Amino acid sequence: MKKTGLIIFVIGALMTALSGFSLMTREKIIDIGSVEITAQNRHLFDWSPLLGLSVIAVGAGIYLFAKKSRSYINMTK
Repeated sequence: MKKTGLIIFVIGALMTALSGFSLMTREKIIDIGSVEITAQNRHLFDWSPLLGLSVIAVGAGIYLFAKKSRSYINMTK
């Protein structure tokens, strides 16, 4: 469970640092015989840095309050 909290924490830190990304796609406009016209479209994916900070807080909470799994070895004679 602590590993999960740490992974969520790192994802939140990346979300805070980057705060979005863009993606380019191609779309066919006209395709008549040997004539082909395409257009490039940019899609923006943005989020608030506050969302990243919230994810950091959730990851830190999971990390701090998760119980460490322990394995006990029974050493009776």
